[in-house]
Amino acid sequence: MIRVDLRSDTVTHPSPEMRRAMYEAELGDDVYGDDPTVNHLQERAAELLGKEAGLFVSSGTQGNLVSMLAHAQRGEEVLVGDQCHIMNNEAGGSMVLGSIVLYPIQTDEFGFLNPDYIKEAVKPRDYHKPTTRLLAIENTHNASSGRALDAEQMKAMADAGHEKGLSVHLDGARIFNAAVALDVPVADLTEHVDSVTFCLSKGLSCPIGSIVVGSEGFIQEADRWRKMLGSGMRQVGIIAAAGLVALDSMIERMQEDHDSARHIASRMAEMNGISVDPEHIQTNIIRFKVPPHTGNQIASRLKEEGVYINGGDSDLRIVTHYGVTNDDYEFAISALDRVMREIA
Repeated sequence: MIRVDLRSDTVTHPSPEMRRAMYEAELGDDVYGDDPTVNHLQERAAELLGKEAGLFVSSGTQGNLVSMLAHAQRGEEVLVGDQCHIMNNEAGGSMVLGSIVLYPIQTDEFGFLNPDYIKEAVKPRDYHKPTTRLLAIENTHNASSGRALDAEQMKAMADAGHEKGLSVHLDGARIFNAAVALDVPVADLTEHVDSVTFCLSKGLSCPIGSIVVGSEGFIQEADRWRKMLGSGMRQVGIIAAAGLVALDSMIERMQEDHDSARHIASRMAEMNGISVDPEHIQTNIIRFKVPPHTGNQIASRLKEEGVYINGGDSDLRIVTHYGVTNDDYEFAISALDRVMREIA
């Protein structure tokens, strides 16, 4: 029996307050634009992130996809970090469905794209080459143990893109984690980008959904692409109601997840066979290394002990989140210590 699931913050269940709000939500038909609950959520999200308008989408992957399709035409190019989620974990959707070229830029260990690399990657006007149209950046950066890029770093990357005539999209799946970790308003981190996707179903603990925000014109185009992708939904206020609760009550709570992640990482650093730097843990993601070819065995043994984590050859991940108690975390730490003594 699984007691503690630390594979991702996507495994969270809605809070009791969310469940009540979903049950009582005022509804309409969102394809006609008259669901008051989702309209309120979209407006609230746009206001929080300092943008003109918002759009509810079914997932973060869909949010990034409709954003890229709205920004770039077929055959045009999007610059992305070589370690980013769009490049490596979204099934190549923009390439398959939008005929968009993804061009990877070297990412540093903290998820930052050097502004000089951004400017150098923009193609000259030449009919032999795709037209570079968009820069997509990520904050927090999943592959970099959830590192949070600060407002100065965000501005530097966005300014480099804008200087070369590009629009700038932020994959902000966990942007509220970044804001909490840096103790700044989330709008400070989104001020200089043109569009943002953020997830409701990760650290904010909603059951479903993400939000895209940007200008009125951009959101109208993203809405058209959402429809083409078959994701126009009807009485979506049932889902959106949880998002309103999350934006009011779940953001500051994320600090608990960050504190738990740092505590776990500090305990892991003392274990045999684990390589992790607790000083690099800013938010709720712990990426750590184990001896080559042991990762999947470790994950399998932990499952037998009642703990779920993401497996891999030698790179593993733990994500802290709502719904896990301190006792649960201690249970997981003890299980990991036993397994590492056995295997490493």
